[in-house]
Amino acid sequence: MPSILIKSAQIVNEGRTSTGDVYVNHGRVEMIAEEINHHADHVIDAKGLHLLPGLIDDQVHFREPGLTYKADIWHESRAAVAGGTTSFMEMPNTVPNTLTQRLLQEKYDIASEKSLANYSFFMGAANDNLEEVLKTNPRDVCGIKIFMGSSTGNMLVDNQETLEKIFAEAPTLIAVHCEDEATIRENLAVYKEKYGEDGLTAAMHPQIRSEEACYLSSSKAVELAKKHGTRLHILHISTARETTLFENDKPLNEKKITAEACIHHLWFSDGDYAKKGNFIKWNPAVKTAQDRDSILRAILDGHIDVIATDHAPHTLEEKEKPYIQAPSGGPLVQHALQALLDLVKQGKLTLEELVQKTAHNTATLFQIESRGFIREGYWADLVLVDLNRPYTVSKANILSKCGWSPFDGHTFSSTIVHTLVSGNLAYTDGEIVEVGTGHRLLFNR
Repeated sequence: MPSILIKSAQIVNEGRTSTGDVYVNHGRVEMIAEEINHHADHVIDAKGLHLLPGLIDDQVHFREPGLTYKADIWHESRAAVAGGTTSFMEMPNTVPNTLTQRLLQEKYDIASEKSLANYSFFMGAANDNLEEVLKTNPRDVCGIKIFMGSSTGNMLVDNQETLEKIFAEAPTLIAVHCEDEATIRENLAVYKEKYGEDGLTAAMHPQIRSEEACYLSSSKAVELAKKHGTRLHILHISTARETTLFENDKPLNEKKITAEACIHHLWFSDGDYAKKGNFIKWNPAVKTAQDRDSILRAILDGHIDVIATDHAPHTLEEKEKPYIQAPSGGPLVQHALQALLDLVKQGKLTLEELVQKTAHNTATLFQIESRGFIREGYWADLVLVDLNRPYTVSKANILSKCGWSPFDGHTFSSTIVHTLVSGNLAYTDGEIVEVGTGHRLLFNR
């Protein structure tokens, strides 16, 4: 593994920005100083660039196995690295659903051969696989995923006895998708009766998958976690009301209940459905501008702890179907950092806050070993960005297998210049570097 010396970067790390050099050797950060003159196999002149810890995305859907016609680990990990995301945690609603330890291991085997980024995979929970869930090893598996809302295959956990047992006995963190299925079905029936199936549009999505559906499910999850002392992490908060469920009066490493926000809920609002339609159809739905602004405030004041993507590609053909047939989800991992850097440019958050919510806090929350910070002895998961070089998204530079993006045609204010994954230069000046695979994430639990 070649040594790398990064010279004269603006290093954004642990609440401050300073100018300095970083020396990477044997995959790890060996030295950080104002000036380093060690010989290195590769020297990067980072003058005018900002050096950040690589993003750690705690919620992606890379679709492998079983749905590889729309995405796969090979393509999506490259999109991640091109966007400055160096580690990901992938969800279990693949085909077959990841509901046994054998199927979980098979995903790790695929990633060990194909993923350019570092990786971990959630073990899936269902109504009938408690024994398999309890075998999950907290040392090398990021967590257990529960869908408390509609999902793919057998992954909707709606049996109260099963939920109680999982919350009481889970050996590791539980991550939850919270939407109340009964409420959604009732809302959908009302809208079908009023407009007919052919009259439904994406603009109705936030009313069908409503604030009430989200809050009912999230509050139930919080209640269960408090009852059983569970380490709970609620994914993709989409409403202002839900932010009231979380506390901000203690350090992150002392919190038992945490929350995540996603890029699309920070960027889009219901005013965008007229133009974007199904291309911003996600579950939970993109809701009002007031919800969007409240989610950002909750990130800044500590009620919401991390920012992720819920990267979930579908084919262009699937997304162009009528609303009722079009699947929810979209590709985001390649442009997440650039979207957040635009929010920085707009004065809505600082670079230090961005790093805190996308790297430091994710590493702390999941107890990831030796990642998420620019520290001597830590793995060199790093991204260099040019805050003054615009970048326009087009089909020619989209790396996700699906070939489209909700940001298609948008010009971001910043460009990702270099990405290092576990000490390897994996992306540089618009090109993927074939350097082998990322590492399996380990957890200090």
